[in-house]
Amino acid sequence: MEQVLALSSGAFNPFQLAALLGVVTLASLFVARIVSSTFPGSKPPVFEGVPFVGGLMKFAGGPWKLMQDGYSKFGDAFTVPVAHKRVTFLIGPDVAPHFFKATDDEMSQTEVYNFNVPTFGKGVVYDVDQKTRTEQFRFFTEALKKDRLAKYVPQFVQEAEAYFSKWGESGVVDLKEEFSKLIALTAARTLLGREIREQLFDEVADLLHDLDDGMRPISVFFPYLPTAYHKKRDEARVKLGEIFGKVIEARRASNIKEEDVLQQFVDACYQNVCGGRQLTPDEITGLLIATLFAGQHTSSITSAWTGYEMINSKKRGPKAPYAAAVQEQQSIIAKFGGDLNMDILGEMETLHLNIQEALRMHPPLLMVMRYVKQPFSVTTSKGNTYTIPKVCMMGEACLCHVKWL
Repeated sequence: MEQVLALSSGAFNPFQLAALLGVVTLASLFVARIVSSTFPGSKPPVFEGVPFVGGLMKFAGGPWKLMQDGYSKFGDAFTVPVAHKRVTFLIGPDVAPHFFKATDDEMSQTEVYNFNVPTFGKGVVYDVDQKTRTEQFRFFTEALKKDRLAKYVPQFVQEAEAYFSKWGESGVVDLKEEFSKLIALTAARTLLGREIREQLFDEVADLLHDLDDGMRPISVFFPYLPTAYHKKRDEARVKLGEIFGKVIEARRASNIKEEDVLQQFVDACYQNVCGGRQLTPDEITGLLIATLFAGQHTSSITSAWTGYEMINSKKRGPKAPYAAAVQEQQSIIAKFGGDLNMDILGEMETLHLNIQEALRMHPPLLMVMRYVKQPFSVTTSKGNTYTIPKVCMMGEACLCHVKWL
């Protein structure tokens, strides 16, 4: 009875007042969140569920399921609030055009991909300004030009022959697992360098695994969260920097030139930024990691799907994908013998068509992201028009385009 009288007379002590204000504030935020999600206005519909934590829980369950569920419920465009960010998904050709035509002033990469900084390292890719990043991308392009790739072919062949020589005449294999191992070996040889492949492969492979394992869905939004995975990631990045630093310094001291991407980075110089200097060992390490992460998973996934689709095709007879590819290989061998180079690879039209079909059906990259700097409108396949807002006080507005099949 005394408590009731105290409340009615306004006689709050500080703790009661703080608790009451906290409850009122939380209740107001909760109601405001429900209202904004239920009535988004001209913005895309909101897919969240439980206010404040629903989006994070959905994303933690995997982006693929989140996109499937959101697409089934809302169609081409919808927004998922995830912690302090709001992610708007655009799915399908009707809502995609502006995404690919927009300039960096309208939609930027840096703000949404900077979660990669702990993995790649400071001073490279998404930790630098646009001009510097453009120069670094030029290093990638020059190292992977057709004439450079042609020089890597003998090393590809060397690794493939050594790998498949360990197979028996028959057996059962997991294509995804096997291609992942093989591509790791070819990448080590042609990308990371002879020294890494021949002397340090197992150690470097373990460290790269720790880096990869440290990139979880939660890392996209909280890349520095003190988790066990992030701790191992950070330790691995330091050790890789030390290993590659020694290899790079040894190469520069010896003046010996190797045919690999590492050598291209060792010799590269900036042109329009950084005073035209050479890359530092830590920059080279970061660019090697970025190149590996950009290509290894996509290559192994596409290789595996190519094999799966060729083998599992419903077509039978000599025109079946697998049979036709085998016939093509036999014809190539009859024509060129044991030789293999870029020109000969270019004649494998059937194989290339199978690879293209695997890419069409199973794109290895689920989505690409951008940070919205200028608002724009999209019209969905059902005729609904939505405004995608620029970043506001609610958090970052980022954008994903998904190739939906």
